[in-house]
Amino acid sequence: MWLIMAVLSAFFAGITSILAKCGIRKTDSDVATAWRTVVVLLFSWIMVFVVGSAETISTITPKSLCFLILSGMATGASWICYFKALSMGDVNKVVPIDKSSTILSVLLAIILFKETEHLPVRLTGTFFLAVGIYLMVEKKQAAEKEYNNAWRLYAVLSAIFAALTSVLAKIGITGVESNLGTAIRTIVVLIMSWLVVFIKGKQKHLKKIDTKEIIFITLSGLATGASWLCYYYAIQNGIVSVVVPIDKLSILITVAFSYIVFKEKLSRKTSIGLLLMAAGTLVMTL
Repeated sequence: MWLIMAVLSAFFAGITSILAKCGIRKTDSDVATAWRTVVVLLFSWIMVFVVGSAETISTITPKSLCFLILSGMATGASWICYFKALSMGDVNKVVPIDKSSTILSVLLAIILFKETEHLPVRLTGTFFLAVGIYLMVEKKQAAEKEYNNAWRLYAVLSAIFAALTSVLAKIGITGVESNLGTAIRTIVVLIMSWLVVFIKGKQKHLKKIDTKEIIFITLSGLATGASWLCYYYAIQNGIVSVVVPIDKLSILITVAFSYIVFKEKLSRKTSIGLLLMAAGTLVMTL
């Protein structure tokens, strides 16, 4: 079951990036992130009451709560950086860098959780992922030197925080119902994202959000909520170094939709990179 949930997580995560990109063409990325978090929070707590896990909140240990909060903080930081990068760069280049969090997540899972079964195979898959990511993030041509490359830094930071999220969540969600764990983490993300909006004085942008874009931002939030619920169920019940790579297969969905929606084509080099990323993921999964 956890394997199916990991696949569903990948699907919803794949369409999240596309929906989000559609919602931040004019809307400030920090404001969009904060609005999406409200949607995810509502979605996650509805699921908590649907499955009836709200009453177990008093049984959460201080250690689990602490790591869930830390995981939420890492998620919030990852989101802020990720959507800033999306607002500045191409989806096909931002997403591969963000997916590099898989490499760090797998290595940390091996070290911290002793997930050493079939270690040579997993390391081989990780190598394919690394090479694929390198090929997908093409350098700009000389004619494009003035292109703003700040998105790269935000994408890298997003990947680092995303990797920390998975590891911290694995520790924090032990003994906690997965939907409840997700809901608690989302509260932290909500606080962080709205603090950024008010600290930067961007609350005035809320009145200027385009109606069409707010619909896409909301849909992106719903997709994120669905992805999270599936992902953390899989993390809780499955093997982290397998779940994380499957989740990152969302890049295939993202690339397909980015071509359809934004006409972002892949070169021969980036196409090979994408195939290597997919191959590396499948190697680690099988």
